[in-house]
Amino acid sequence: MLAAERRMLILDKLQEEKSVVVSELSSIFQVSEETIRRDLEKLEKDGFAVKSYGGATFNVHNNDMPFSIRTKANMSGKQKIAEIIATIVGDGEHIILDPSTTAVAIARALKDKNSLTIITNSLEVLMEQPDSGTWEMISTGGVLREDYLALVGPRTLEAIESYNVDKVIISCKGLSMDKGTTDTNEMFSLVKQTMLKSGGEKILAADYRKFDIVGFSKICDLDEFDVIVTDRRPTDGWLKYFKDKGIKCVYAQEKEDSDGSRDGKN
Repeated sequence: MLAAERRMLILDKLQEEKSVVVSELSSIFQVSEETIRRDLEKLEKDGFAVKSYGGATFNVHNNDMPFSIRTKANMSGKQKIAEIIATIVGDGEHIILDPSTTAVAIARALKDKNSLTIITNSLEVLMEQPDSGTWEMISTGGVLREDYLALVGPRTLEAIESYNVDKVIISCKGLSMDKGTTDTNEMFSLVKQTMLKSGGEKILAADYRKFDIVGFSKICDLDEFDVIVTDRRPTDGWLKYFKDKGIKCVYAQEKEDSDGSRDGKN
């Protein structure tokens, strides 16, 4: 295994578990503890980890990870979210997708839909045109942010404002009962705010890791969304919050709820 590949897997574990232990990683990857320490030093230098005695913790303050790294995080969760959203989107609809790794998974899950019109500022989503060629893919235009494979800027906002769509589907870096939905920076928050103004039904796609996290820049309050789609059953406190706010919550279930329901809906 190449060192870069090993570090990617270590970062994946850090994102999932928030901390790692040198001795455990040494056993998992069958390399010396010194090699693992060098890996952690590199991850710390890149801003992804904070070294601690005997291991490292995930740098929760670094939300601005490259697209290539973010796309590998919680891939199964994003797939579950995408599969749920595929049941919500109908043939012939006009939808907006944001420049997120979750949006890429959603676009792939929609491949069986016919005559979709997808408006996006994501280069990755634009490349997901199905072989059938029945989709119309519309790029917002704008200035390229290479690290996100996203188009941003005034032209992007102007393009989004010119459309009215059936559904807007966006993601976020965090959602909080007090602070609402937040993102890494003001530029992306502004794009998503503009997207939400263009939509009939507003859908937030957020995996379980985003709950109770607060990012730097606010997108909007949670009650602006009609539907929240996530990959795991939220806590009872969150489900009550959604119910009180009149927000529909749809989530993937691994096991039956205590009432025997398997529909995964609140």
